Amino acid sequence: MKQERKKILIIYTGGTIGMMKTRHGYAPQKEKFHQLLDAIPELKAEGMPEWEVADMDPLLDSSNITVREWNTIGSMIAGNYDRFDGFVILHGTDTMAYTASALSFTLQNNNKPVILTGSQIPLCEIRNDARDNLITAMQVAADDRVHEVCLYFGGKLLRGNRSIKYSADDLIAFESPNFQPLAEVGIEIRYNTPALLPARKEPFSLQSLKSVPIGVIKVFPGIQFELFDSIMTERLKGIVIETFGAGNIPGSADALLPIIRKASENGTIIIVCSQCPHGTVALGAYETSEALRNAGAVSGYDITTEAAVAKLYYLFSCGMDERAIRLRMEQSLRGEMTVS
Repeated sequence: MKQERKKILIIYTGGTIGMMKTRHGYAPQKEKFHQLLDAIPELKAEGMPEWEVADMDPLLDSSNITVREWNTIGSMIAGNYDRFDGFVILHGTDTMAYTASALSFTLQNNNKPVILTGSQIPLCEIRNDARDNLITAMQVAADDRVHEVCLYFGGKLLRGNRSIKYSADDLIAFESPNFQPLAEVGIEIRYNTPALLPARKEPFSLQSLKSVPIGVIKVFPGIQFELFDSIMTERLKGIVIETFGAGNIPGSADALLPIIRKASENGTIIIVCSQCPHGTVALGAYETSEALRNAGAVSGYDITTEAAVAKLYYLFSCGMDERAIRLRMEQSLRGEMTVS
């Protein structure tokens, strides 16, 4: 008996993969990109899933992606969840890790493959990485072993909320510095089965995000923390502080601690992440980080800034008060982070 082909929805958001040359540089052109997709014989080969394309309107360079577009993509998936076996999201590389992180939280109890991919070179060019990324992402999206939001790029399948953009020039553009790849692709797709999330029993649902005020501060030698005092108001819901090493700040940061204390008292959630891609924040391991913890900051452990930002948007969109959000954040960030 012939096995029924899986059905995949390709959601085209814009980005380099579908751009064409214009007088003003590369820009997305929907009709021409659809023609290029239709001309790829591998997408119609035996063993490949059936597929349809849905376009986000307008198509965007990923540097212009906002919370609104995250909600749009989530709604496109939720509205088609029962019709398709998996989803491939074609996305620009600059903010792909942010979108992957956000979707991992908003698509609650997701049991289907949601694979983000794109390219460093447009599909319209003779030499490109778009074709392989797209074909492999389609094969992963049709695999019953994957039950989560992932990012596929340059031969690696990464957990969505563990990924970062690593290079603007190389074809291997993304890494997962603190969590092993879910699959590596060579002659075959080799899944790291123990690392894959199990299927969920609870029903799928979508949590839309609110565009709440969130900030990111990167610590650097000589930083004048008092310049940030004016933004630490009750309006600021969350802030991610990228510190040195394992959570350290300059010993002369006397101006920062009162600011953080003030923000915490106002209900702002402060997450401390490391500027080092690989490693773990351990507040209290050094004297210079103990003060952050005492001032009310929460350790981001080994998560990425992208995931921390997306997690803040998510938790503030769930209708919980500040104390519940802080508790939930500390619980979910302790140890290895998944999509919980």
